[in-house]
Amino acid sequence: MSVEEEVLRIHKKLSKMTSSGGETNQAQALDLLKVLQGLKIDLEILTNTRIGMAVNELRKCSKDEEVINLSKKLIKNWKKLLATPDSPNTKPSNGNSSSSSIKPPSKEEKSKESKKSSSQSSSYSSSSSVTDVVRIKCREMLAGAIKCDDYPEGCASAEDLAEELEEAIFAEFKNTDMRYKNRVRSRISNLKDSKNVELRGNFIRGAIPATRLAKMTPEEMASDEMKKLREKFVKESINDAQLATVQGTKTEMLKCGKCKKKNCTYNQLQTRSADEPMTTFVLCNNCGNRWKFC
Repeated sequence: MSVEEEVLRIHKKLSKMTSSGGETNQAQALDLLKVLQGLKIDLEILTNTRIGMAVNELRKCSKDEEVINLSKKLIKNWKKLLATPDSPNTKPSNGNSSSSSIKPPSKEEKSKESKKSSSQSSSYSSSSSVTDVVRIKCREMLAGAIKCDDYPEGCASAEDLAEELEEAIFAEFKNTDMRYKNRVRSRISNLKDSKNVELRGNFIRGAIPATRLAKMTPEEMASDEMKKLREKFVKESINDAQLATVQGTKTEMLKCGKCKKKNCTYNQLQTRSADEPMTTFVLCNNCGNRWKFC
């Protein structure tokens, strides 16, 4: 088994621990972190597996000090890979080595290094070949919506996540028409919403993959507050439709139990099976009290 396959195996186990919602097996988590500590993980493996996200999530939900400290140590070491490119381990043959023996890189070497770093920065091989102005602009706007002041440590960059999300949206429409633009706009709007930080956080940490976020409906992306508000509006609209005073019949034969006035309007609707009597809905025009009886 290669190092990358081993890291992916550990990633799955850690993700299952943090997403189960129950108590994390601290001993097992510590063993997995120790295995990671002994593996030789380079920038390419770190980018392809996104193991940093899983370890960071474990650090947040763990209550074990040893697990937390080891997680922090691993993340700190991996950050160094992102900050400085890998350099070959060169050892001087004797104590007479000097700066004059170190040759500056040639133009060809610089070009190769630049291409290598650009290919590592994105998980999509097609990202570097995108030249469409509209798509590039959409990626920039998506990255701006994903960025936040408290951006989690060890997670993929906002630019990388924006590329993945745009790539998933473009894969559905195959062009940059109005449907594509509207889909991008709705993702930007929901990711920027200060009342919907849960959506952005779940996407950054990998709980919601780009392929799913690209196809989520406005109802699915909405915050808990907005979902409750929509449910309230639906209930009110149903009540208004059933008890519309315009289509009701005014009567003074019914008395409101709340204000004791006989200024009411009633409607009769078939809410049960056809062989059962209709239900009468009553609205007090004086105080707005509503009730029903069969």
